[in-house]
Order: sequence, then C-alpha cells, then structure tokens
Amino acid sequence: MSQRKVLELFYDVVSPYSWLGFEILLRYKNIWKIDIQLRPGFTGGIMHATGNTPPAMVPRKGAYMSRDLERLSEFYEVPLRNPSDFFNSIIKKGSLSAMRFLTAVQMSHPEFLEEVSRELWVRIWSEDKDITEPESILQVRIRAHSNGHSIALYNHRLLFVLL
Repeated sequence: MSQRKVLELFYDVVSPYSWLGFEILLRYKNIWKIDIQLRPGFTGGIMHATGNTPPAMVPRKGAYMSRDLERLSEFYEVPLRNPSDFFNSIIKKGSLSAMRFLTAVQMSHPEFLEEVSRELWVRIWSEDKDITEPESILQVRIRAHSNGHSIALYNHRLLFVLL
C-alpha cells in the first residue's frame, strides 16, 4: 500500500481562492490519499515586499475574478459572495489580525486550525462580517467551539495568545 502524501496549503483568509482550495482539498483528501498541512500566511506582507498589486485591484482581473468566483462557488458548493464594501473589507482592513490569530492557533492548538480558518472565511466571504476587530475574532472562536480554550486579546493591535 502506498504511503499518503503530505500537501502543504499556504493560505490567507483574505483570498476567496484560498477558501475554495481549502474546501476542495479537505473534501477530497481521503479519495486522493493526501494529508493536508495548513500553513496560514499573510499575503499582504508578501504583496508589499514584492511590490505586487492585489489581483482584484487590476480592473480586468477584478472583473474576471467576480464572474470566476461566482461560477466556482456554485460548482463546488462553497457559499462565497463578495463583501458589500469590498475595498474597505478586503483591501483597506486586510487580514493581518485574523492571520496573527490563526498563527497563534497553529502554534498553540493546531487541532482547531481547520475549524477556525473556515469560520474566518465564512465570516468575511459568506456573511459579509468583519474579521479584524477583537469582538469579531472572539465570535470566530466561539463559533469554532474551541473546546473551552480561551483567547486573551491584548491591545488594539490584536496580538492573540491562546491560554
């Protein structure tokens, strides 16, 4: 019998394509005989360091992405829709605090990383809700049913520690 391959998924919850990839990989991991290693990473930092423009901010790419995501959402049955204030929710606010939170979850309680990641994606890409404020992160933690572990929120910069 062949050994299962490990696939690393580097992702940011600000990306709807990451969410689609996440759900598809998890859905088919047993059929494809793969184990998924989740690796949260802040794409805003990568974009800044490389001088890239977010794809949605390039007019033709943005228009294509909107139609493409609608089709993919329907085909893969992932309830994805654009936030009502896309620029403010995605471009201006970004995902730094959410990704810091996911990194803390990965370091302290990796068994919750899948659930918490999904809840963040659902919150921003399905429910049109914030993912940057402390109260928003707390709601994600509550919805992910993190087995009674609590989250300490430190100052307005949203540095998270799981206790």
